[in-house]
Amino acid sequence: MVSGSNSSIVSSKQPIGGVTQTVSADSLLAQLRRVVGQAHVLTDEQSTRRFRKGHRTGEGAVLAVVQPASLWEQWQVLQTAVAADRIVIMQAANTGLTGGSTPDGNQYDRDIVLISTLRIPGVQVINEGAQVVCLPGATLDRLEQTLAPFNREPHSVIGSSCIGASVLGGICNNSGGALVRRGPAYTQLALYAQVRADGSLELVNHLGIDLGGTPEEILTRLQNGQYTAADIHNDTGLAASDPRYSEDVRQVDADTPARFNADPSRLFEASGSAGKLCLFAVRLDTFPKEPSTVFYIGSNDPNDLTQVRRHMLTQLPRLPIAGEYIHRTAYDIGEKYGKDTFLLIDRFGTAKVPKAFAMKSRVDGFFERFGLRGVSDKVAQAVTDRLPSHLPARMTQWRDRFEHHLLVRVSNDTADAARDFLNAYFGASDSGAYFECDAEEGRKAFLHRFAIAGAAIRYREAHQKEVQDIVALDVALRRNDRDWVEQLPAEMEGEIIHKLYYGHFFCHVFHQDYIVKKGVDPIDMEHRMWALLDARRAEYPAEHNVGHLYVAKPALAGFYRALDPTNTFNPGIGHTSKARGWGECCDSPQWGDAYREE
Repeated sequence: MVSGSNSSIVSSKQPIGGVTQTVSADSLLAQLRRVVGQAHVLTDEQSTRRFRKGHRTGEGAVLAVVQPASLWEQWQVLQTAVAADRIVIMQAANTGLTGGSTPDGNQYDRDIVLISTLRIPGVQVINEGAQVVCLPGATLDRLEQTLAPFNREPHSVIGSSCIGASVLGGICNNSGGALVRRGPAYTQLALYAQVRADGSLELVNHLGIDLGGTPEEILTRLQNGQYTAADIHNDTGLAASDPRYSEDVRQVDADTPARFNADPSRLFEASGSAGKLCLFAVRLDTFPKEPSTVFYIGSNDPNDLTQVRRHMLTQLPRLPIAGEYIHRTAYDIGEKYGKDTFLLIDRFGTAKVPKAFAMKSRVDGFFERFGLRGVSDKVAQAVTDRLPSHLPARMTQWRDRFEHHLLVRVSNDTADAARDFLNAYFGASDSGAYFECDAEEGRKAFLHRFAIAGAAIRYREAHQKEVQDIVALDVALRRNDRDWVEQLPAEMEGEIIHKLYYGHFFCHVFHQDYIVKKGVDPIDMEHRMWALLDARRAEYPAEHNVGHLYVAKPALAGFYRALDPTNTFNPGIGHTSKARGWGECCDSPQWGDAYREE
């Protein structure tokens, strides 16, 4: 395991019984109920559904869903499950798109205890707002609200926060990246528990905050905010955000992607851990809010957008804040099938979205007992179909004129330079044009972009007779790749109803959702897609992590095994072994060496 420890960091180790200790399910459940209370140990199929079924994919059985209310309870639950030789899956908001925080089928050699951390939502502001400490249930939306009085904002805004994504989940998956200057979610400062090779459970405090010497003291003091400025170390040499991404993304002639989940240089303890540790807190940088201007660009020539990207990344006085791409088909599907998400956020804000998703899960779970799938989606779609258009008129005009759309947000101190370039470039172009958004247009343009992300799921539920499933990829293209528009073989085109392309254009990360025709094997199609991406020397996944859909490359799999040598946490992630001690999987030295050598 990579260690970021120094003399100011406390590590506390508490041995747990042998990993083959036998504890009955009834006895384990009784112990868990004594820790968190009867009401917070869920075991029946209906109450556990929204925890054990992924937002987009993934589902499996669990022995129990346990909901601790404090960090100390979380530690006690973890102790109990590890001592009983059960699998532990850590989960916060369950908004992942690759099934990474839910079980995957039922082919496990031990029962699963799923620990939901939503009842531990703390955000603690330190260093006068320049940093925060986030507890396991903290969401991006809550973090954004907490930082508003400081005129600062978190690493990610509006994107994942739309569906209530958790802060710690983003760190575990190196996710995010819509904001060009900030890159993927990353920190080297974390408080976590790890199961060592001998089966002992260790609490590691790498927060850079003095909190005491025992698990109970450390966790209780942190929970209650019982530390002072003198306890906070700002000279650890460890980073609380990605220190080099802004330079990486500027290298537009580099023959490699700017970022992707298996990049060994961005794997560090909690960061990229994908649930192979039990996180209690992370310490993160925050960022000043800046007045900004949004330019809406349309073109029928992909090269226009390439030229805009290359110029704005290399020639503007400062990097753009964001640059989001939308293909016309994604625009259309998002307008129709992401409308309810758009309107919910537009009218009520992102804080209401997690409650709406929880209600949706309960409704769908009830009707699924009668063999009725997707009831909430069908009802929501029937209602929104009758509502008037929600998008600004100029966006609609650009949709009719242009196939490719690019939303560019720049800070106002860069707006004049961006405007001068766009006037000069499109003044001589007959293939594209742009307009400068007013505040309402800019807000709605970006909200539409992020509402598109869930539109394919709604389309699938509304067209169950025609749709087999969705193949969803997030892909990092090389920074110098000018042929970014995908060309599929005719055979594959014939198996697809719609292709939705959208993404973070300036870092060349694309989300590609393929709505597959009935009768087509989506797994086979996904594997064929992988072969095409390999030929293009793309990396995937780019930011949603491997979950249970993608194969973890050796460096990433080796990182997982180094973090979790007994395979107690989230086994099977990235198509690795689900067996205790990794079974017969991954015995080759390359699994460990690939990570260390990088």
